[in-house]
Amino acid sequence: MCAYMDTNHDEITELLLQAPYWVVDFLPMQVPQESRGQFFAVEQYYLAGEQRERLCRRFADVVLGLNCYHDLTVNRGGDDWVKNPEPATLVEWLGEALRHGHLCALIDNGTALMTASGGDTHITLYNPSPDLLQLARHLAMAAGLNLWQPDNDH
Repeated sequence: MCAYMDTNHDEITELLLQAPYWVVDFLPMQVPQESRGQFFAVEQYYLAGEQRERLCRRFADVVLGLNCYHDLTVNRGGDDWVKNPEPATLVEWLGEALRHGHLCALIDNGTALMTASGGDTHITLYNPSPDLLQLARHLAMAAGLNLWQPDNDH
């Protein structure tokens, strides 16, 4: 595993965070604000213990699948960016991010970005090409997840 520091990665990340995005989620679409359901209670259920681990494994299947086709340069909130970390390491970092941290992965040297954060029940994909979007959709479906685009008004 090769770690390196490059401020250019941080600049690329900041630019990509402004791009249109899609989410990989257990839900098939965005929950409307006026929904009468109990989204927040369901979200808390998925963020607890065994359910969080199960959701993390499903996200890991998507991320590892993407890494089969695309380079991932990963950052966990510090200065180090790691290109194509070992699969077990990548899954460990994803799990840590979903529990209490943050993970950014530049895809193919910054043509797209994937993020995961603690307290979220989704991962976010910024600026995907049509081919990357199709691949992500297939991988999400295979993992029992959904890919959809929320209202991208920032």
